[in-house]
Amino acid sequence: MKKTLVLLFLSVLFLGAKAQSDLPNVTLKNLDGETVNITELNNDGKPFVMTFWATWCGPCVKEHNALSEVYEDWQEETGVKIFAVTIDDSRSTPRIKPFVEGKGWEFDVLLDVNKDLARAMNVSNPPHTFLFDGNGKMVYQHTGYFEGAEEELYQEILKLNK
Repeated sequence: MKKTLVLLFLSVLFLGAKAQSDLPNVTLKNLDGETVNITELNNDGKPFVMTFWATWCGPCVKEHNALSEVYEDWQEETGVKIFAVTIDDSRSTPRIKPFVEGKGWEFDVLLDVNKDLARAMNVSNPPHTFLFDGNGKMVYQHTGYFEGAEEELYQEILKLNK
């Protein structure tokens, strides 16, 4: 009986530890060509946002423009970091860095040219936005973009900082 309880306790402990992160084990490249393993994404214990977007997606560009306008203030107030994951294919890859720089977006941009991360996170259409707590646990998500969606996201970020 004691062995059963100990095994049950260890199983729950192991499953609890495993459930701490909702980030899949996928490797992408950043705009500088450096390899980034998604499981290693963090923000020093502060929340972070992961957005899925594409250069051809009008609502994605609107969302990122809106986020760009408030990003610096959000960082100062909450410490949040944004990882913008593009699902553009390999033919579009050379245009992504100039596109992002032209928009003045200060996000960390990752390239998901094979859509491995998008599939692992069940992203079917961009824009799709996820909010993670400081442990990599997903706490909020929304799809699509509507004017003011960034304010809804901001309120969710504030809840994590309480």
